[in-house]
Amino acid sequence: MRPMPARRATIVSVLDVGTSKICCIIARLTPRAVGDVLPGRTHHVDVLGFGYQRSRGIKAGQVVDLEQAEKAVRLAVDAAERMAGLTVESLIVSLSCGRLGGETFSAGFDLAGKEVGEADIQRVLDAASQHSVEGDDRVVVHALPIGYALDGNRGIRDPRGMLGQRLSVDTHIVTADPAPLRNLEICINRAHLEVETMVATPYASGLATLVDDEAQLGVACVDMGGGTTTVSVFADGSLVHVDGFALGGHHVTMDLARGLSTRLADAERIKALHGSVIKTDADEREIVAVPSVGDDDVPNHIPRAEIVEIIRPRVEEMLELIRDRLNASGFAARVGRRVVLTGGASQLTGLGELARRILGRNVRLGRPMGVAGLPDAARGAAFATGVGLLIYPQVAQMEVGRSRHRGSYSANGGYLSRVGQWIRESF
Repeated sequence: MRPMPARRATIVSVLDVGTSKICCIIARLTPRAVGDVLPGRTHHVDVLGFGYQRSRGIKAGQVVDLEQAEKAVRLAVDAAERMAGLTVESLIVSLSCGRLGGETFSAGFDLAGKEVGEADIQRVLDAASQHSVEGDDRVVVHALPIGYALDGNRGIRDPRGMLGQRLSVDTHIVTADPAPLRNLEICINRAHLEVETMVATPYASGLATLVDDEAQLGVACVDMGGGTTTVSVFADGSLVHVDGFALGGHHVTMDLARGLSTRLADAERIKALHGSVIKTDADEREIVAVPSVGDDDVPNHIPRAEIVEIIRPRVEEMLELIRDRLNASGFAARVGRRVVLTGGASQLTGLGELARRILGRNVRLGRPMGVAGLPDAARGAAFATGVGLLIYPQVAQMEVGRSRHRGSYSANGGYLSRVGQWIRESF
């Protein structure tokens, strides 16, 4: 993607493509004054335009109906353009499909006892880029340096000016299956828009909801979306692990629709108004009207406790999957006792308490931070990914090779395939 101007404002447009919603945000990024720069926050972000559409043609984060998905993208972008008074040509797009996963590579070379200079930093990053990702059917989404080491001493943030015999770097590579990414790009191209870059949803959500101390000490950010749940692990200020699976809030809605014999739209409304994962004494006495499916206009009346009994098993399944996959990843110790829940499905009543029981960690609900001008309706956890996409340009320069490969994605030899080839081959 294009490098951020150091001394002048720039306009950034982002598109969050989800199973339940498609959201476009246009914002102005203005450089902060000297002394006001925060880690990962080099610019002030002011929202100029906001467009929101119910998602169509998208399932589990990937395109299943090009025509319907294109129409939803057009409507969301058009609404943001009208509000901002600007025309969008290219977008930073969220990515939650393609079986996101990560690998860590280490590469280095001998310094022969000399001082580390800028050329040495570039050389070791070039060495890291020569490693191949696992399998030829995966493409690289992010390549993030985690930390440097001199003579085996790890944890060095910036080795410039230091002396040593051998300099090495650990790099975290986030990969995905190519076909879902290319289909998403085709959908956006059909709306006469270009994809500037794609950002993994778990990375974007972490950028929007985590505070600096959490990212330094170790934390897992769990984005519970409509069709997918994604997990990102941050430690020592860097992204070190990503994961995801195709379960989300829409599956809870489907369970309600089936269990209560009602329409999906009515099940979604009942979930939003009465949904909970913790049963209380009042739930047996509180009666909820459930519209029937078909021509019968007479609603069924059920205790709220029955709604909780339908919702809770599915949410428990999701939380147990998060726990088990974290433990299997080998990064559970890096997370420590901190988990941040975000995404639209995280807003169910009592979810924080249930997550603390199942995950065995301190849990807080994360909302997007660090952006001015968002409409009230867009300040909740459901819009964390969109806000993270606005923050991403401020940290994009940290990625290995990101500045070397600009332009749109293409289904035939575009951005993703070029970066995949670049990661596998030497310069």
